[in-house]
Amino acid sequence: MTLLVTGATGNIGRKVIAHLLERGQRVRALSRTPSRSALPPVVEVFEGDLTAPATLGPALQGVTAVFLITHDGPRYAPLQTGQALIQLIHEHGVRRVVTLWRGERGTIEAALESSSQLEWTQLEPSDFMSNMLHWAESIRSHHRVQEPYPHSRCALIHEQDVAEVAARVLVEDGHHGRVYRLTGSEALTIPQRVHILKETLGRDIAYVELSDAQARERWRDMGFGPDFIELLATWHDNPLAYTLTNAVEKVLGRPPLRFDTWAQEHVAAFRAPAAL
Repeated sequence: MTLLVTGATGNIGRKVIAHLLERGQRVRALSRTPSRSALPPVVEVFEGDLTAPATLGPALQGVTAVFLITHDGPRYAPLQTGQALIQLIHEHGVRRVVTLWRGERGTIEAALESSSQLEWTQLEPSDFMSNMLHWAESIRSHHRVQEPYPHSRCALIHEQDVAEVAARVLVEDGHHGRVYRLTGSEALTIPQRVHILKETLGRDIAYVELSDAQARERWRDMGFGPDFIELLATWHDNPLAYTLTNAVEKVLGRPPLRFDTWAQEHVAAFRAPAAL
C-alpha cells in the first residue's frame, strides 16, 4: 500500500507523513521543489504542481490513497483544477482521497462528491494552534500581540490532531463520505490565548487591538489575495470558527489536545535567546 501526501513540506503534510511512517506505511510525497523537501530518506519524493495536474502522473503510479490539499501554496488561493485532479487520480487507480480544506468549499470537494468511483473523506479543521507562531517575534521583541476582533472566539485545533486524524482515515475503512469538522475542546478569544501564553512563559504580554482596516493592510503586506483576506476578515463571525465538535475524539478515541499543552510545547519559540 503506497500513500501520496500533497503539501508534503507544509505544517500539516510533514506531520501526516510522520504519523504514516509510524504506522509502517509506504509514503510518497509531492513537492514543487523536491531538492529542498528535507523529508526522511525512506519517503519517495516526486516533483509536481497541483495547479498543473499533468505533472502528477509519475507520483500517482501505484498509489492507493492520496492526502490532498485544496489550495495552491502559501497564498492559499483555492485550486481551480479540482475536476482534472480528481479525474487523473481516478485514472491511476487510486481508491481513496482525504482532503484538507482551506476554509471554504472549492473545486476539489465538488469533483469528489460527484465521483462514484472514489472513496473520499473531507477534513475541515478550525484555525490551527500553530498559526499563533506568527506572534513569536512580536512577543520576543516587544512583549505584545497585535490582532483584530478581540471578542471573537475560535475552537483552535492542535496541528498534531489534524495530522493524526488524516493518517487514520487514509489507512482505515469506514470513513467514506464523511465530512469531519475538526476542532479543539475549547473556544478561546485572542486575549484568552494571550493570557495562556503569558502564564506559560511567566512574563507580561500586552494585547493591542488592531482595527479591521489595519488587519486587512497587514494581510495584504503578507501577500494574501483579496479572497483569502475576505475569508480571514469574516471568519471570526462564522459559527464554524467557534462551534465545538467531537470529531477528533470520534476518530482517535481521545479528546483533542488543549492550547495550554500546545503552548508548553512551543515555549522556546516565544522566548528570546539568552544574551552571550
